[in-house]
Amino acid sequence: MNRVVKELYEQASGLQPEERAELAGLLLEGLDDAEASRADIEAAWSTEIERRMTEYNAGRMKTVSWEELRAHLHRSDR
Repeated sequence: MNRVVKELYEQASGLQPEERAELAGLLLEGLDDAEASRADIEAAWSTEIERRMTEYNAGRMKTVSWEELRAHLHRSDR
């Protein structure tokens, strides 16, 4: 979770349950508005996946093991 999202979450957690429900509804409505551009999003992801696979197959991408990633995610200083 990035810093901005975490801060927003912490602020929203202080709201009354009805206010949190209203906020959640508004956020979900915003996602519905984005459905119109879903095809564009899918196309962008396909392009990005192809780019990453090209980089990986060419040996130009640094990879880490699951163990390294998990250790990083569980570090308290992140």
